[in-house]
Amino acid sequence: MAAAGPGPGAGGAVKTLALVLEDEARRGGGGGYCSGDTVSGQVLLELAGPLPLRGLRLEAAGRARVAWSESPGAVPGAGTWGVAVRAPGPGPRREAEVRYLDIQQSLLRDPPEGEENLILLDGRHEFPFSFQLPQEPLVTSFTGKYGSIQYYVKAVLERPAVPDQSVQTELQVISHIDVSSPALLTPVLRSQEKMVGCWFFTSGPVSLSAKIERKGYCNGEAIPIYAEIENCSSRLIVPKAAIFQTQTYLASGKTKTFRQMVANVRGNHIASGSTDTWNGKTLKIPPVSPSILDCCIIRVEYSLAVYIHIPGAKKLMIEMPLVIGTIPCIGFSSRNSSITSQFSMDMSWLALTMPEHPEAPPNYADVVSEEEFSRHVPAYPPPIDCEEQLCCPVFAYIQEFRFQPPPLYSEIDPHPTDVEEVQPVSFML
Repeated sequence: MAAAGPGPGAGGAVKTLALVLEDEARRGGGGGYCSGDTVSGQVLLELAGPLPLRGLRLEAAGRARVAWSESPGAVPGAGTWGVAVRAPGPGPRREAEVRYLDIQQSLLRDPPEGEENLILLDGRHEFPFSFQLPQEPLVTSFTGKYGSIQYYVKAVLERPAVPDQSVQTELQVISHIDVSSPALLTPVLRSQEKMVGCWFFTSGPVSLSAKIERKGYCNGEAIPIYAEIENCSSRLIVPKAAIFQTQTYLASGKTKTFRQMVANVRGNHIASGSTDTWNGKTLKIPPVSPSILDCCIIRVEYSLAVYIHIPGAKKLMIEMPLVIGTIPCIGFSSRNSSITSQFSMDMSWLALTMPEHPEAPPNYADVVSEEEFSRHVPAYPPPIDCEEQLCCPVFAYIQEFRFQPPPLYSEIDPHPTDVEEVQPVSFML
């Protein structure tokens, strides 16, 4: 709920002016509104006395705006000896705007005939409203370095001889991206090699190949990375991976780019002449804005970079495009759930308990007969003349020992010995 404080009025005072949406959770990003959704709510007006009004209107607007100042350019020949110098003051201003939503509604009935104003009595007044968002695709709400995409609902109270009083609240709009689409389920593979050193002072190449299972992911998902790194140089290298967000702004035929790292992971050091393999090393996606690819002046794109830090040389980097969506991949989710259920089924043996009276082991004499035993026991070799030179290690001549199978297990001794029965003796301490 958004509210404005009290304000003076002609013939009365406004104690409260508030705007309330029916689905308050969607307003602040707990799901967001989509194209074609209905936005409903109320404008609450509380008066301390009778108040003449010219009108109470509702405005809903959505705009993408871009603005930045270029760096001042150099003026040729302006300095001493004709040297170019930087022009004073800021450079040219670049601005652009695109409208996606523009709705206006009047929430007050018309005043009586022959009168310009409508008199509201003191007390609490409620003015419901409802409107539908356009069916055309709306761009996801976003606030970046040099621009933003914002939607809002605003209530404006018009009074005679007094400045208008208004209250507004932001609408969170989401343009859904389904990462289950075939274009986002294709794997991405990249490879690159770099020769470390310069001219003829080379120490060897460093090669890198990386792969991800698919192109589309959602917030909170972990991206498994498969990579192979081979270090044939003489330097100690470190492999790393990171997710980069690239914001691109367009205005007046010019482009402004802002790039930032949103998540990263680091591997182990790789010594010279060694290799390393990532078999699904995970990198979790933090809460970030979904990809914005359908706005003509603002683009938000993501990429997964796997790179190698090489001391004394430029890093070896490969980048794979990513699309951050809003609808998770159903195929991968069902596969993960089936694997989880299979794992829980395989681990059900943990719930079993041991019997109170354990069962006796089998009779080994029944398993291995005497004839079988004698057939597998080799004959003893002839004695070796100790004076002769042994041609192989002495342990090769040690006879393998084999024993008869143990007797049948029984809790009753089959061969009891005669032992005098001893009466128990108690000691008094």
